[in-house]
Amino acid sequence: MKQEKMRNEIEIRTDLAVESTEQLEREAQEISGVRIEREEREESRITITTVVIETEEGATRIGKPVGNYITIEAEGLREPEGDIMEKVAQELATQLLGLFRQVKNKQLKSMLVVGLGNREITADALGPKVSNYLYATNHLAEENEIGISCLAPGVMAQTGMEVFDIIKGVAGQTKPDLILVVDALAARDTSRFNTTIQLADTGISPGSGVGNHRMSLNEESIGVPVFAIGVPTVVDAVTIVSDAMDRLLEELAACKELKKVSETFFEFSPQEKFELVSELLRPAMGRMYVTPKDVDETVRAFAHIISAGIEMAVAAYNR
Repeated sequence: MKQEKMRNEIEIRTDLAVESTEQLEREAQEISGVRIEREEREESRITITTVVIETEEGATRIGKPVGNYITIEAEGLREPEGDIMEKVAQELATQLLGLFRQVKNKQLKSMLVVGLGNREITADALGPKVSNYLYATNHLAEENEIGISCLAPGVMAQTGMEVFDIIKGVAGQTKPDLILVVDALAARDTSRFNTTIQLADTGISPGSGVGNHRMSLNEESIGVPVFAIGVPTVVDAVTIVSDAMDRLLEELAACKELKKVSETFFEFSPQEKFELVSELLRPAMGRMYVTPKDVDETVRAFAHIISAGIEMAVAAYNR
């Protein structure tokens, strides 16, 4: 039990379902109850990966609730040129519209967009920025149209209140047909910075990626369908060092004089290597999360993409 608890505490954290499946695939583990579909948009160089968790067994293996997780990746977003941001926004709108139409037995008439996060911390400001950029239309929407209302509830350190309580209270008064939550996420792989958006129909657990679990926001807890859009903006420092160690070992293996050193470490499993790095770093550094130096530009760009995608999806649904 103690060993299992230790493993859970030092588990590499990620909010991305696609990364959880990739880790199991690398370890050649069968993922029962999970279906993975990949599509390539050759013209725009956008990759769509849909992870469908169909059973509770699959949910346990992946560490996510049963549901659909859609990851949109575009390498062109690293150094955006031409209309790549618009194409990603259009792809997000297409995927979001598909989820809107899956809401059963309901004509959507109102949607509450919640921008989670602390607007004072750049890496956590994605949600509030999206709510700022969106055009609120709930008071203007005609019959049989989705109207958008926006909320940026801040964080407990700012308000003294649980985010869950604020959202549930607002939802109880305004009675939206759908809640769309936008939040910054934690990634496992730094290559997903500046390239990735995740869309899920299962709601969200704020802060779970960085070990700060709050009350889950989902249909069961709020009473209406909850979708989530997120962008990875941070990664665990231990993950970066662990990856760097892997690359160092590969270089050592290529050197005759140092090959013996690398062979010792190659016998370690990925979990054992991560544990070693964790034990070396955590006493001095604690749990540290790292974000790119251009995170302010990244958050601003993705906030524009997400707000545009939401508005395009709503316009398409209303037609």
